[in-house]
Amino acid sequence: MTEEEVRANAFAMPIANPAYPRGPYRFVDREYLIITYRTDPEALRRMIPAPLQLAEPVVKFEFINMPDSTGFGHYCESGQVIPVTLDGVRGGFVLSMYLDDHPPIAAGRELWGFPKKLGKPELRVHADTLMGTLDYSDFRVATGTMGFKHQALDADKVRASMAEPNFLLKIIPHVDGTPRICELVRYGLVDIQVKGAWSGPGALDLRDHALAPVADLPVLEVLSTVHILADLTLPLGTVVHDYLAR
Repeated sequence: MTEEEVRANAFAMPIANPAYPRGPYRFVDREYLIITYRTDPEALRRMIPAPLQLAEPVVKFEFINMPDSTGFGHYCESGQVIPVTLDGVRGGFVLSMYLDDHPPIAAGRELWGFPKKLGKPELRVHADTLMGTLDYSDFRVATGTMGFKHQALDADKVRASMAEPNFLLKIIPHVDGTPRICELVRYGLVDIQVKGAWSGPGALDLRDHALAPVADLPVLEVLSTVHILADLTLPLGTVVHDYLAR
């Protein structure tokens, strides 16, 4: 393999058999349960990297089922997103993600800097309840529930909220353990087709865990619960801040 061939094929690891294909990535019938809750603002500020600024003292806890994803197959994901602003532009800082499929874990971390760890999330309908759960090391750390399709939501408003930018802290260490890449990355979903969106009564229970500390942002009050079914495309991202630039 020549040096030119190495450079041409160096989009993922391992180079001879990449863990995922080249993007962008299309998701069909992506299903969300998003529970927005009020939490401790000081705890939030400790977790948001500058130059991002806290927009409001709330967290969006997400359970996402992805049955048809380009190159990734069928998997489920769960995590926390914090509303923030950057230079006056509103978006979300992705704090934590847990999922059950290796290719999107590898792609998410290597390409964008998604904070992904291996876990066991699930989103399903149980009788009259939409239920999201997250297990880590065989321990239940999160349970979210919503009354199934109680009230339809405006698809245009939901689409606009999904199109807001999101921010990630991408960290890749050097071989000596020092940071080689430390960047704030921005990405946004495109080609969004909302097939349905609903609200209903919701509840969220978080449990303490040393390696999945979702309960470090405690639930003080559930503010809203949303169920969304959509097709969308996840493009590649852009660097908006380089922490190592001199």
